[in-house]
Amino acid sequence: MRRELHAEWTKLRTVAGPGRLLLGIVVLTVAGGAAAAGAMECPSAGCGQDATRIALFGVQLGQGLVALLAVLAVCGEYSTGMIRTSLTAMPRRMTALAARTCLLAGLTSAAGALGVLGSLLVARLLLPGNGFTPEHGYPPLSPADGPTLRAAAGSVLYLVLIAVLSAGVATAVRDSAVAAGAVLGLLYLFPMVVLMIRNEDVQRLLWRMSPMNAGLAVQATTSLPAMPIGAWTGLGVAAAWAVAALAVGGLLLQARDA
Repeated sequence: MRRELHAEWTKLRTVAGPGRLLLGIVVLTVAGGAAAAGAMECPSAGCGQDATRIALFGVQLGQGLVALLAVLAVCGEYSTGMIRTSLTAMPRRMTALAARTCLLAGLTSAAGALGVLGSLLVARLLLPGNGFTPEHGYPPLSPADGPTLRAAAGSVLYLVLIAVLSAGVATAVRDSAVAAGAVLGLLYLFPMVVLMIRNEDVQRLLWRMSPMNAGLAVQATTSLPAMPIGAWTGLGVAAAWAVAALAVGGLLLQARDA
């Protein structure tokens, strides 16, 4: 698969958009976390806030750019007609899809790791000024802390799963606007629709099925028994969405003409 990886890397780095999107992922993730850390307050001990989750709020924003990055990487060739050239040069379609997905996963993990670590650093500086102090039960945020490390690593893995999910959807539909709309709707609109449902049992079930709600449960470090889904189980839900989307995209890629 080395040849396919090199080809995908060459195609991706010669386009202006992916580099800007990768930088945007880092900036938006850190900026979102900084905004959340600056807005939240803990005026007294036991205020019930999850400092780590506040710091990582920007992941909810950065995931949108991750989706756009994957859609651009997949659908760009279809819009220009270069897909025929790519398939001629790399006739093993599943290998080419695997190479593209691995490349996207690697780039997303690098950008996600920078964004997550930057968010924790900024929140470590901002949160104490808003009452998140050791006196109120909030020691300084540190990746060396077990729950914080799990939340940080899980957030990076979540972003990688969103990249895989988006690549699968884009491969299936082959249209950038439709693919972006479908993924962003699934991430942002679906959770809003869930909140409109009055039946609590149905709402809870759909909440657990939402890739964003379930996947980001990995960020929780407090009140874990009260969560609708466990941290790693929720990430498993997001992984199931990603695998299913990639599988469907791969089957359609094999079945269709260029």
